[in-house]
Amino acid sequence: MAPKNPIILYGFKKSGHSHRAELMLRLLDVPFEFREVDLARGEQKTEAFLKLNAFGQVPVIDDGGVIIPDSSAILVYLAKKYDPAGLWLPEDVEAAAKIQRWLSVAQGPLINGPARARLFNVFKVPVDHAQAKDIAEKLFATLEQALRGASFLIGSRATIADVALYTYTAHGPEGGVSLDPNPNIRAWLSRVEALPKFAPMPATKIGLAA
Repeated sequence: MAPKNPIILYGFKKSGHSHRAELMLRLLDVPFEFREVDLARGEQKTEAFLKLNAFGQVPVIDDGGVIIPDSSAILVYLAKKYDPAGLWLPEDVEAAAKIQRWLSVAQGPLINGPARARLFNVFKVPVDHAQAKDIAEKLFATLEQALRGASFLIGSRATIADVALYTYTAHGPEGGVSLDPNPNIRAWLSRVEALPKFAPMPATKIGLAA
């Protein structure tokens, strides 16, 4: 199933939240048009953009007049609408609950840890870098154990949980958070990157990624 017209994705190429949405569109092979939002100039706080997302954040998608802000909401929407087989977001209650758990992690420790550490290094946002790195390292230790003997976060195939956690984990070194102690995470990242239609977020040569 494809939209009548390409979905419009309002985003920022170096935003991990934005990349989640873009990656999901690509993995589902859904046609879309990317519209860059100039965050540095505050375009996300303009009256026009606030009509799309009152919180003034990217990403937002416009699917034929259906406006969906928030990366997690976008993942759910796209999986429900454009994956009729239910592979990315299964109907099974237990699997769906496990995916929701990882979506919560993506909006909690992942944002407060590796994403915030990257904000400090890449965008010079004045956050507590040491605290963010500590949260990231604890998260990665937990994620490393969760991926022991597992191909993906929920069983043997990728779901929206993997899409939600991939980007900020992969770019953790940009925030000074090493992935070297975590072979299971590194192997998982490689499996996500091997998925058909995968495309990475642009890298920044800074921190441990320099």
